[in-house]
Amino acid sequence: MGSLAPGGSLVTAATWFSTLRIRTLPAAAVPVIVGAAHVWHLAEQGVFAFQWLPIAAALLSALLIQVGTNLANDYYDHKKGADTPDRKGPRRASASGLLEPLAVRNAAYAAFAAAALFGAYLIWVAGWPVLAIGVAAMLSGLLYTAGPKPLGYLGLGDLFVFVFFGPVAVMGTVYVAAPDHFLADVGVWLPAFFLGLQVGALATAILVVNNLRDRPTDERTGKRTLAVRIGDRGTRIEYVALVAFAFILCALQVKMHPEWRLALPFLSLPLAVAPMRVVLQNHADRSALNAALGQTGLLLLAFGLLAAIGLAMPSQT
Repeated sequence: MGSLAPGGSLVTAATWFSTLRIRTLPAAAVPVIVGAAHVWHLAEQGVFAFQWLPIAAALLSALLIQVGTNLANDYYDHKKGADTPDRKGPRRASASGLLEPLAVRNAAYAAFAAAALFGAYLIWVAGWPVLAIGVAAMLSGLLYTAGPKPLGYLGLGDLFVFVFFGPVAVMGTVYVAAPDHFLADVGVWLPAFFLGLQVGALATAILVVNNLRDRPTDERTGKRTLAVRIGDRGTRIEYVALVAFAFILCALQVKMHPEWRLALPFLSLPLAVAPMRVVLQNHADRSALNAALGQTGLLLLAFGLLAAIGLAMPSQT
């Protein structure tokens, strides 16, 4: 059932499962699902034929990159001393000794390598632009905490999550499914960009809650996230702005194309209430923000799935 970690403690499969941080995977899956739904809608309109295999490969690649990023963060935060005992988030395997740090690092590299295999197929299907997207995504995941100047330590994590879990992921999914039509038809790439902004805003909101929770310990260890730079008040404003931005864009989309199917994401709006209340409160014990972290992830999942359902439905015009 397990192996021996340094110090002789038994490591079960549950330890690895926890280290993979499975609850973060919807952030990687949702933009691909939304992009796939947009492709499905265009295929139903006869713009091009729907291709399952490229979308499946894009989904698996995105999930593996997210797993690799989670493992790399576990390892490199430990190496940089950012995971101290007073951290309020879940225990990190490398820092706590539950897993051998090098095993965590090697597992991260293995996940990135597996993602590259699916990426090779997508390059064969859609051409060399996919290589640029894939390399940039993997480097961003690795360099979030690795290297002499990690992105997360420079306060750039929010920007990169917004870009790569938003427009890049949604538009990239559409591109690999229809490379010949992507740039030739504004009706293919522009809606994907608009959808990516909505999904990216909510994905970034998850990171914002995480960084708000860890702000005091990150500041003490020299991890200069955006939350550390702008403080608690600024981080709370950022969270509210990101959630509002997603729903405002959805409203603009409905105004431009008045179809009720495009308004389905608004059914997820009540899910924003609970995490908003938690984020806007001052907490002596920042572990209270863990609830908001999960609730924001649920909001992203519900918003994305409802958007995908609406996109996949027949147009009323």
